[in-house]
Amino acid sequence: MMKNSIDTEQLRMVRQSARDFAQAHIKPHIMAWDEPQKFPVELFKKMGEYGFMGILVPEEYQGAGLSYQEYIAILDEISKVCGSIGLSVAAHNSLCTNHILTFANEEQKRKYLPKLATGEWIGAWGLTETGSGSDAGGLSTVGVLDGDHYVINGNKTFITHAISGDVAVVMVRTGEKGDKHGVSAFIIEKGTPGFTAGQKMDKLGMRASETASLFFDNCRVHKSQMIGDIGTGFVQALKLLDGGRISIAALSLGIARGAYECALRYAQEREQFNKPIFEFQDVSFKLADMATEIEASELLVQHAAQLKDQGEKVTKAGAMAKLYASETAVKVSNESVQIHGGYGFTKDFGAEKYFRDAKLCTIGEGTSAIQKMVIAREIKKDVL
Repeated sequence: MMKNSIDTEQLRMVRQSARDFAQAHIKPHIMAWDEPQKFPVELFKKMGEYGFMGILVPEEYQGAGLSYQEYIAILDEISKVCGSIGLSVAAHNSLCTNHILTFANEEQKRKYLPKLATGEWIGAWGLTETGSGSDAGGLSTVGVLDGDHYVINGNKTFITHAISGDVAVVMVRTGEKGDKHGVSAFIIEKGTPGFTAGQKMDKLGMRASETASLFFDNCRVHKSQMIGDIGTGFVQALKLLDGGRISIAALSLGIARGAYECALRYAQEREQFNKPIFEFQDVSFKLADMATEIEASELLVQHAAQLKDQGEKVTKAGAMAKLYASETAVKVSNESVQIHGGYGFTKDFGAEKYFRDAKLCTIGEGTSAIQKMVIAREIKKDVL
């Protein structure tokens, strides 16, 4: 059921629930997960108990049945504490789970959504390849029909939950290369012969969010595992990314907010020349700019989420929110390190982690350049 309006009291309660969860179950372990790149699977099982693994999934499939506005509030609060965990929550909800929710048939929904929504299973989503990042139409992973099965060969890279994921939705070329109607989406379960994961990538930031490659070596997948009609996978993926970009914008907003609050506290506690450094105009003006840009990011994200809840097209609004909020996260986290001075370069105050995590937001689910391309294409339609 579409939600055209939002209960503000319920939204407040959802936000508070996410805030309390992040403080109790995420904050104490941030660096213990970050340093060794540990993906905390058990945390995500617990998130399932709170409804954070099936936020948008209707209750009939054991999900929380919440709106997009409530979804971004949860992402905001979790990402303010740890961007890595926020990223994994976004990838599980917006990509794998939402792809099945939006495009799968009823049998597929009833088979997979309850497991994903409760956190029993963790989901992955595969589009990007070594030779096709921003050029998502140039996929090389191929599926050839052999009787009732598709034989899939190829690989995917930069896949969140590639190793720990129990199921993946994967885009496979079933037609001509470069043809947007030559790609199909398949649901592939972990343990399927010929379906394996590579080694965990050693990353600059978002280190507790698992990233690796997926490999397909004569992987036989029954045709019943295809989502929708043959050749509709790429169109499905593009529609999904429109909404997914809103989630990355919310992730960016949370990281920016965390970096800002970290700097604001430090600026009022740290003294130089017998006064808090907040009293120096250079520092206070930095914080004023940070607060303003965070507020602007929040408005863009909320606007896009409202359009999504109303069933409106969000291509332009989602791209704008993602572009501005992600670039703001990078700028704010950079300034936070600067305000901390030498301590900002250490791992004792938190600023450096926000700095490392923020950069991914300008890359994942479409780089800033891709967002500008999408926005430009959309505003061109506005010319009379």
